[in-house]
Amino acid sequence: MPSDFAVLGAGLMGRLVAGELAQAGHRVHLYERGGPDGQGSAAHVAAAMLAPLAEAVASEPIVARLGLAALERWPALLRALPESVFFQREGTLVLWHGPDRDQAAQFVARLRALGPELLRQAPPEELAGPDIEALEPALGQRFARGIYLPGEGQLDNRALLTALRHRLEALGVRLHWGAEVTPERLAADWIVDCRGLGAKPEWRALRGVRGEVLRVQADEVQLRRPIRLLHPRYPIYIAPKPDGVYVVGATQIETEDMSPVSVRSALELLSALYSVHPAFGEARILELSRQCRPALPHNLPEIRWDGARLIQINGLYRHGFLVAPALLEAALALIQRLLEVGAAELCAWRDAQPWAALYRWNEPQPS
Repeated sequence: MPSDFAVLGAGLMGRLVAGELAQAGHRVHLYERGGPDGQGSAAHVAAAMLAPLAEAVASEPIVARLGLAALERWPALLRALPESVFFQREGTLVLWHGPDRDQAAQFVARLRALGPELLRQAPPEELAGPDIEALEPALGQRFARGIYLPGEGQLDNRALLTALRHRLEALGVRLHWGAEVTPERLAADWIVDCRGLGAKPEWRALRGVRGEVLRVQADEVQLRRPIRLLHPRYPIYIAPKPDGVYVVGATQIETEDMSPVSVRSALELLSALYSVHPAFGEARILELSRQCRPALPHNLPEIRWDGARLIQINGLYRHGFLVAPALLEAALALIQRLLEVGAAELCAWRDAQPWAALYRWNEPQPS
């Protein structure tokens, strides 16, 4: 039987959830304090890297597992959209300059710590200079060693947000832009809160982690796949997008400061970019952006249920696009279970789920 859902927050997660609920036949209202372009969301600034093993340098093993599962789910989600969105799976090329070879050793150690089962799904390949040149001719012999992570991908984050909005419109979702609401003010049967840092009053453990991202136009450099540059102070990624655009990021600063990008951060991003290829020195800076990403103390996402009608999805940190499809699947499974049986035996059901570690709620109390 269809239910009334109110989804709070129209970033990546909110748009995905609202679309799937509407597709399932539910009546859905989506509330967003910003506008339809999503400029106030972390998803608008992100590079939309789908690189679970490359992220192993800065995440827990469960993030790699979620990311590998999500990679297989993105194509189906993209096929459901009313327009095409740039998506590729050309792998990630991990590089380092000679003096930073110790960073490479640490990276390899983190990969091995994931265990053989995960690595068998996408075995890393160690490369010498000629192998790197074969993958990326533009880099020539600039790097003596590298690691190739096949199957990893990326997509166009802003085109995706637009396509998701068009899908919501086609599905009849009621879209409320410029609407800053809180869960207690809504009368829907169910509320799904995807507001990120906007949910901090109700989820005190949330904190903002500032990230700064550079977009440049560099027609003279032709890279086919994302590059991850290892460095002790400013490890960066360079993600090639359509039309000669490159997204470069990202700093990671433990603050909720939303002031403009600092000179230091800009210099670090630009210096690292130039060190990969000197032709980037002639690139044109299109944008220097910053946003605070919602994180929990363990830097992992969670799905919380309050025991009544509120479901909260949050803590995506720097892994939003990487884990979103797997997190969506876990959230929809919980919602379906609640619609079918309510709270009865819900904790036993949770413990049998593949992503049980994401769920948070207390045992229902007897009435």
